[in-house]
Amino acid sequence: MFEKTLPIGSVVKLKNGTKRAMIIGYCRYKAGDQTKVYDYCGCTYPEGFLSPDKTAVFDHDQIEQIYALGYQNEEQIAFRAKLNQILENRKNRGN
Repeated sequence: MFEKTLPIGSVVKLKNGTKRAMIIGYCRYKAGDQTKVYDYCGCTYPEGFLSPDKTAVFDHDQIEQIYALGYQNEEQIAFRAKLNQILENRKNRGN
């Protein structure tokens, strides 16, 4: 399994989940609660993004299975390196 961040477009199953989720973003708060930043936000797959209230936030350790990895190229790899550094800095600060 990927140890850090999955690319946008990756399709996963969450532990105790009933539907697959597609990753559509990173470092998101849950609506109405800004006390915790989650690793990912996602929408149901195959439906895709329907509305902001139909998205979910989750952490990497909640992923049970990866079905498909999103597109990866040099730009995405460089972005992922920066994102991983930001996440590591947040973790070290206790945020």
